[in-house]
Amino acid sequence: MSSTHIVVSGARENNLKNINISIPKNALVVITGLSGSGKSSLAFQTLYAEGQRRYLESFSNYARQFIGGLERPDVDYIEGLSPVISIEQKSVNKNPRSTVGTITEIYDFLRLLYAKVATAYSYVSYKPMQKMTEDEIIEEVYRNYEGKKSIILAPIVRGRKGHYRELFESYAKKGFTEMNIDGVLIKLAPKLQLDRYKIHDIDLVMDKLAVNDENKDRLEKSIRAALREGQGSLVMIDFDTKKQQFYSRHLLDLEHGISYEEPSANSFSFNSTYGACPTCKGLGEEFLVSRELMIPDRSISVMSGGIIPLGEYRPVQLWETVKQFAKMNKIDISAPISKLTDFEVNLLLFGNDNGDDEYDKEIPLVYSNFNHGVSSFVYNNFYHSESDWIKNWSETFMQPSPCPTCEGYRLKKESLFFKIKEKNISELSQMGLDELLVWFDDLENYFSDNQNKIAKDILKEIRDRLGFLINVGLHYLNLNRGGKSLSGGEAQRIRLATQIGSELMGITYILDEPSIGLHPRDNDKLIKSLKKLRDLGNNIIVVEHDKEIMLESDFLIDIGPKAGEFGGEIIAAGTPKAFMKMKTATADYLAGKLDFE
Repeated sequence: MSSTHIVVSGARENNLKNINISIPKNALVVITGLSGSGKSSLAFQTLYAEGQRRYLESFSNYARQFIGGLERPDVDYIEGLSPVISIEQKSVNKNPRSTVGTITEIYDFLRLLYAKVATAYSYVSYKPMQKMTEDEIIEEVYRNYEGKKSIILAPIVRGRKGHYRELFESYAKKGFTEMNIDGVLIKLAPKLQLDRYKIHDIDLVMDKLAVNDENKDRLEKSIRAALREGQGSLVMIDFDTKKQQFYSRHLLDLEHGISYEEPSANSFSFNSTYGACPTCKGLGEEFLVSRELMIPDRSISVMSGGIIPLGEYRPVQLWETVKQFAKMNKIDISAPISKLTDFEVNLLLFGNDNGDDEYDKEIPLVYSNFNHGVSSFVYNNFYHSESDWIKNWSETFMQPSPCPTCEGYRLKKESLFFKIKEKNISELSQMGLDELLVWFDDLENYFSDNQNKIAKDILKEIRDRLGFLINVGLHYLNLNRGGKSLSGGEAQRIRLATQIGSELMGITYILDEPSIGLHPRDNDKLIKSLKKLRDLGNNIIVVEHDKEIMLESDFLIDIGPKAGEFGGEIIAAGTPKAFMKMKTATADYLAGKLDFE
């Protein structure tokens, strides 16, 4: 029988009364009964626990010594049990970087799609970026500059601060004699350096020549050398008009000289340094210090702990600095904070910056420097401390705010300017799943033949997974929804949809009331999804009270008759049709003879 049934004999886990049951395979099986009757004891503490124990026993003795083992559930034997996956009512992930998109892997396929077929646009001109080969650049330069005196430059530094003395010295040693610094041609000389606090553009002068047939070979060699030194980019200057033109092997805005790296899937990942917004590190929000949380009661003086971070656990060194600062600025910290002026309060909280909420996260706090006030102490502890306790303490005085750089989109600026059908990847992540599936409907008509060849398999995976999520009643979610914000029912149905998408066969799935939190109109979608998982060749065991799911099941098991010590027995078992003819309260309820509402 074990080839067609899972046979459980002598199950005594928790309140189970030495029960025996044969559960048909490749079937949708519902275990029902009162709360506390023993449903979970049979499904999770017996069947799932035994499946996990057998899985661990398949490991070698060497491996098991590191991962430990599981106790055998209190049962005589179980036959016919295939590998078990439990899908329980619990949150998926508390990690702030975990989203519906990453959990279901849909976002991973979206990243791949954008890396392969998205169009790059300049974030300055909003025009499509261009890309050329070396040979195309040489031909374009010759065509545009033929007969003109020109300067060939290799871009070295773009929009960065620094004095660059060592850079100039290194190029002088290589034999170069001139650079274009902030638009001015300057001869390289010993000890040449720039204002380190100003932003600079620096180009290396590779050659000055007249573009004509006589200099064609020289032009080609100089361009190739400039592309090597300029990391794939070069600048041409018309000697007479001084007009500049950028060329690049990379994606390039020819008008403004902006160049993008060749995109990869990581370019669109907020969990990667290649794609994440540099300000919020891919979280989409920043934690900023809150005045209200630091001063909840303005009737208390600073000396009495009115500024909470300077309260009972205040660091002595910081407190002494605060007292000296208050004395120097004639602030009476023994008076109630309500008696102080807003200017004085801001001085204490934000120092000489007087309310500026921005700090340099790379600079640790120095107590003698009170430029940012008490808030700097809180802010830097949150971002720099290695102690979880101190981080959590600091967080109590901070509030999340949408990142001012990426506006909550999580990605760096360049990544947000790769678009498909005028949408960047973060805009797609904000759409409802049903709206997103519609957006994908006619995408093939938007792509070229070559793009369709590349995108075909990726689009199938995305559409299938979106369909699975919608079919379990999650159409209202979006891919950017944080995993930690999902309810237990939502998390369970996401895992269910993910399992359907994985198309595994020969698995025993055990689910805990998947209908919880589901609108009745979506129940039919859930049932179809469970049956689809069954039809792939799996055993589906559901702990459930929902009447519709019970009637649509292949086999019903009723445990009771009551809860706790008065439960733990098999009251009835069979197909729904046979079950409704039995003399039990659940059978009468399913047959419409009894209404529990």
